[in-house]
Amino acid sequence: MIGHLRGRILEKQPPWMLLDVNGVGYEVEASMNTFYKLPEVGAEVSLHTHFVVREDAQLLYGFADQQEKLLFRSLIKVNGVGPKLALSILSGISANDFIRSVHNEDTTALVRVPGVGKKTAERLIVEMKDRLSQLQLPTLTELELSSGSQSETVLVPEADHRAEAESALIALGYKPQQATRAIEQAVQALGEDAVTETLIRHALRTMVG
Repeated sequence: MIGHLRGRILEKQPPWMLLDVNGVGYEVEASMNTFYKLPEVGAEVSLHTHFVVREDAQLLYGFADQQEKLLFRSLIKVNGVGPKLALSILSGISANDFIRSVHNEDTTALVRVPGVGKKTAERLIVEMKDRLSQLQLPTLTELELSSGSQSETVLVPEADHRAEAESALIALGYKPQQATRAIEQAVQALGEDAVTETLIRHALRTMVG
């Protein structure tokens, strides 16, 4: 089991990155919430990881903090939720907002995430409520006190931001037409110079918020 990696970012194109760890390149898939926190290409990063072995593939998922990793591991234990959908959930909603939605039994917030229908949202609330209490995660009171305290991350520009942003949304489960429309709206709001992760952040807020 690979539980943690520290290395230099060789490439990154949401939701994937290539990490050089002592000369070995690891392909790591991450949620957009983790991507927002990544440094520029060439910089060193430390990630919590979860390794998945399937008959047809070996997949490595990376997380910026232990809280998101714990949530991911709990999500994939829910009936009907695999790693791809779990990553989509953690991309479409922050870990704190997900915890708040479960505590408040807010299915409306959850069904806005691609791949999550009403039945899945209800199942998430039922199955995750007990699991969240067993994890070392913030309580609902602590979340309310910390609401709005997150800061924006400044990211280094990369080429072809619009195409990369659309590809990332499609990889997260959005339909191509949805992705194109959302990124077009983001470009109109933020300008042509907006970087990939900023476009994705705005698009996700528009579709999920």
